[in-house]
Amino acid sequence: MAWMWVRPSRRLKNRGGIPHHLLDVVDPDEEFNAATYRSLALPLVEDIVSREKVCLVVGGTGLYIKGLLNGLFECPPADMEFRESLRREMETCGTVMLYKRLENIDPESSGSIHPNDGLRITRALEIFHLTGRPYSELAREHGFGDTPLSALKLCLEVDRERLYERINKRSVIMVETGLIEETEELLRKGCSPHLKPMKAIGYRHIAKYLLGGWSLEEALHNLQRDTRRYAKRQLTWFRADPEYTWIGPEDYDIALRKITEFIDRTA
Repeated sequence: MAWMWVRPSRRLKNRGGIPHHLLDVVDPDEEFNAATYRSLALPLVEDIVSREKVCLVVGGTGLYIKGLLNGLFECPPADMEFRESLRREMETCGTVMLYKRLENIDPESSGSIHPNDGLRITRALEIFHLTGRPYSELAREHGFGDTPLSALKLCLEVDRERLYERINKRSVIMVETGLIEETEELLRKGCSPHLKPMKAIGYRHIAKYLLGGWSLEEALHNLQRDTRRYAKRQLTWFRADPEYTWIGPEDYDIALRKITEFIDRTA
């Protein structure tokens, strides 16, 4: 889990119509990505700070945090036919063949992507298809220097065994307190299991159970396993960023001191 206390380092453009939160802002069948998130989050950050409140960003998606703080390079519109062909290939052959293709065209990017991370593999392949250039080259050229925010970046460090135990328990609680019913309702409303949100951890496991592909025991086991794997990739991502300060669950004094210093420095 990563936290950020953020303040604008320069005046942001007023985009009007500022929401009060970023909950329930799109439907399951609508496209939502890091660029969309940034366009919604920046004016919200400024609004919070303008009311002399501390803005706290909490989450685990490193790409969205990076995009919010450093910007994203522009890319041509998605080629849905090409994207669908990658999806079909991944369903038929798994991620191995796609990963090998990425290794050939962009070894630098493939080195930072897990061979089972189908979403990031297909995205990197799609960017190459759209631009004719590897993602790593475009990222290096962009430099991610659009930094309208100053941030204090903290990351919670938990013993791996304890973390995995909590993930396993949380997965059980999710299933027992409504994940099955929520997924069932989304499917009933016509949300295809092939939609991007329906492939998220949790939804895709319960959808496969509801559609007869797995038993509930198998779905829960795979949900726990895939969440542990995702947490491991999160740790790898955040450890690669030297700006993060790692704190333990009991390090209240350290966290408080750093937060206070940041707020005083940027006030």
